[in-house]
Amino acid sequence: MSPRKLHDQPMNTESADAAARSFLILHGWQNHRPEGHWEHWLARELTRLGHRVHYPQLPDPDDPDLDTWLAELERHLAALREGGTRPTNDSGERVVVCHSLAVLLWLHAIARSTPDIDVDRVLLVSPPSGPVTAQYPEIAGFALSEPARSGPAGTRIRLVAGDNDPYCPEGAAVVYGGPLGLDTDVVPGGAHLDLEAGYGPWPSVLAWCLDPSVRVTGRVAGGPE
Repeated sequence: MSPRKLHDQPMNTESADAAARSFLILHGWQNHRPEGHWEHWLARELTRLGHRVHYPQLPDPDDPDLDTWLAELERHLAALREGGTRPTNDSGERVVVCHSLAVLLWLHAIARSTPDIDVDRVLLVSPPSGPVTAQYPEIAGFALSEPARSGPAGTRIRLVAGDNDPYCPEGAAVVYGGPLGLDTDVVPGGAHLDLEAGYGPWPSVLAWCLDPSVRVTGRVAGGPE
């Protein structure tokens, strides 16, 4: 299946299990949801396990507009809220997974107090730093100087980043983890945790989606392709 075939319709699945979690997976800059990317793999695996998954193609990923993406985020968060139930013993959760530019999108939404942002867990993967983001005219409007909050009170948030991410050379743990007080997993040699870095199927992220106590690690050498 080509990325363009996925463009027209979000990957949504209704689970017969009332306790199934609801997931919203958000991609970054220049991402057309390629089949080999770990987010595409994650959406497929969560769907296979019976969870409700929203994996939308955000508009104009090569030249995104912040306000347009914020409106799309609000729309998909509303759909997530309507499709899920409140958690009981860690079931029925609403979970958001963001990669790269989508992390900055999330932080902008928090700063603007976007409605319907009440979710149970968030995974923030490989956020680019403000100075790096500002270098690219297509995404300069997403740059954040000093994010003040990472999510609503009570939301469990995990930051995951490589220790050598070229889009955050200062280190995501330093730029975001420390200032925002985030629970952080640093992946040695993970770079931007994207297709170019070999991510691909990523069992550790799937494990975290199913169990928030799991620490997110890199791909296991020789693991599934």
